[in-house]
Amino acid sequence: MIELAEFRVTRRDEEILRLLMEGCSNKEIAGELHISPRTVKQHLRGLFQRAGICDGRKRVKLATAMLGKESEHAA
Repeated sequence: MIELAEFRVTRRDEEILRLLMEGCSNKEIAGELHISPRTVKQHLRGLFQRAGICDGRKRVKLATAMLGKESEHAA
């Protein structure tokens, strides 16, 4: 799993990640947040870079890591 202890996430990143974890596509995320799909893609690209994700299945890896981070905070 990705180590996210020092992972910086902005408020907009959190909104995008929440929708990502709910299974929304970039287009659906864009519609919900009233931004363009391209902006969603740029946010996700930045999140992937900060998390060190550089191969396939990026969305799944990032969502899984973020779910793990949320679980730690809830415990």
